[in-house]
Amino acid sequence: MIRPQPARWFEILTPRDDVTLALAALAATGAIELEAKSASGLPQTLEAVRPLLAQFNNLALRYRAYWPSAGLAPSAFPEAPAVALERTIGRIRAWAPEAEPVIVELQRLEAEASELALWRKLLERVGQSAIDFAHLAGSGPLVEARLGVFPPEAIPAAPPTGLLRTVAFDDAVHVLLVGVADDASHFHQQAAALKGRIHDVPAWLRPTAQESLAYIGERSRAIDAGIRSLRERLEALNRAHGLHQAIGDADRLQWVIRNVRGLDCTDCFAWVTGWTSERDDAALVAALDRSGARALLHFPPPPRGALAPLLLVNPWWARPFEIFSRALGMPARHETDPTVLLAVMVPLMFGYMFGDVGQGLVLAVGAFFLRHRFPIARLFVAGGLTAAVFGVLFGSVFSIEGLFHPVWVSPLHDPLAVLVVPLGFGAGLLVLGQLFKGVAAYWRGSFAHWAAVDGGQLVGYLGILAGFFHPLGFAVAAVALVLACIGGAVVERRAAAALSTLGELVERTIQLLVNTLSFARVGAFALAHAGLSAAIVALMDSADSVIVRALVLVLGNVIILALETLVVAIQTTRLVLFEFFTKFLVAEGRAFRPLPIPPFVPQESSR
Repeated sequence: MIRPQPARWFEILTPRDDVTLALAALAATGAIELEAKSASGLPQTLEAVRPLLAQFNNLALRYRAYWPSAGLAPSAFPEAPAVALERTIGRIRAWAPEAEPVIVELQRLEAEASELALWRKLLERVGQSAIDFAHLAGSGPLVEARLGVFPPEAIPAAPPTGLLRTVAFDDAVHVLLVGVADDASHFHQQAAALKGRIHDVPAWLRPTAQESLAYIGERSRAIDAGIRSLRERLEALNRAHGLHQAIGDADRLQWVIRNVRGLDCTDCFAWVTGWTSERDDAALVAALDRSGARALLHFPPPPRGALAPLLLVNPWWARPFEIFSRALGMPARHETDPTVLLAVMVPLMFGYMFGDVGQGLVLAVGAFFLRHRFPIARLFVAGGLTAAVFGVLFGSVFSIEGLFHPVWVSPLHDPLAVLVVPLGFGAGLLVLGQLFKGVAAYWRGSFAHWAAVDGGQLVGYLGILAGFFHPLGFAVAAVALVLACIGGAVVERRAAAALSTLGELVERTIQLLVNTLSFARVGAFALAHAGLSAAIVALMDSADSVIVRALVLVLGNVIILALETLVVAIQTTRLVLFEFFTKFLVAEGRAFRPLPIPPFVPQESSR
């Protein structure tokens, strides 16, 4: 669990015409990463479809918006990719003459609906104006009317003889112009220079805004009905010409060419090879069986020299905290994965700095409801619950102390204890980091060197810490560092190495002591939280009105939640990455990157 596990090597032998079925089925599991045995690219059968895909993409430029986007069902029968794509193009070309008139009418209605929506918003904002809108519609030939839509920062200059009415909405400036032909020409020039758009004034405008809005409502309902009818006709044509299967076949081929870099193929067979995160053979076997692809799957040892991607193997409750380990990269095979420890350590630090029952529960509940939309919110569920626990220990509920007696200590009444405890916590964490480094050295086969040098440094660090409580600790530290220098000379098999080891040990020990002091910020932020809470309570008590006091309490807690959630999260991340990880984690591993799941295939499983 604390050591990254290599992915398993798999090999599949399949008829060449079945390879797209097999690849889509495997990718649907979300558990494979392809790696070809040879440096060959795609087989000729797939390379040959590129010209056909170019034809398909040219058709897609015109018609993609009117093709089915849901319910795509690529063919389940194995066949050559070129045959499937030629059939797709043939179906589209047979569909196009029948669909074209429907599409043209649909585009016309959608453009009219968009224009009506624009004028609806404009008329709603100038409805009380004395403008006779029917005169605008019937203007000419001496006087012309135009509507310009400009970016918010681009306001056109007023013409010398024309009139402008400006209205801002939808992040744009809408300008209604009434003027002579020269004014209209100048207006068009400004629109081109300022990246604006010009709209003609529609002929259907009524004298008053209310009458025009009534017309827009009636016409919009008719257009919506027409659009629905045309969409239904398009869907019927899509079904009649088999576009759900045809588009699915083309999308599957494009997905293969975009995501598969190489395949080993003969004239008859394809050899699909790579890595899988599945430990159970049955998941891949079942996916291939459901796809209908004829395939033989087995799991031999990986090829000589192949570098396996690595997987973090953690229980479900710890997986959200993998974000910290992955922030530096993937831990190598000989490094420790501290995720399980972080699942305990991170909430403890966060909760200690944010100790309040009410605020912690609010944070935990809010994060719980946002956990699906924002996966990182899962970390704040644990942090909020731990903050509530420390709120009990500190005796704080929504910044108010005194509602119950603190189980442990009130931060403002015993600040020294609040500062010292995190130092001990940090020292223990740094010791664990050194031990993780020793475990990694054991996995690499260099434990003797770690024991001789780093082990001595660890004992020296502990001795220095103990020395602050008893002088004997400093003596133990000195002896440990001397033995570590001797150990360095023995390991290096040269006496001069003792001096270089001494310099290195002194530097690293000082760094450890500085890192230990960094954890004092955990206590400092706990005191800052308590101080800010006390300030809010003092401000609340100074108010005479019950309503004002309640408002101050609510706003104060909202400010604390917003401000300290961010600040405490940053400080916790900093301590993990820069104080703890730097002691043992190099992150030289190769992460497992699964083949993207085809958009038309439901995901079978996910880790």
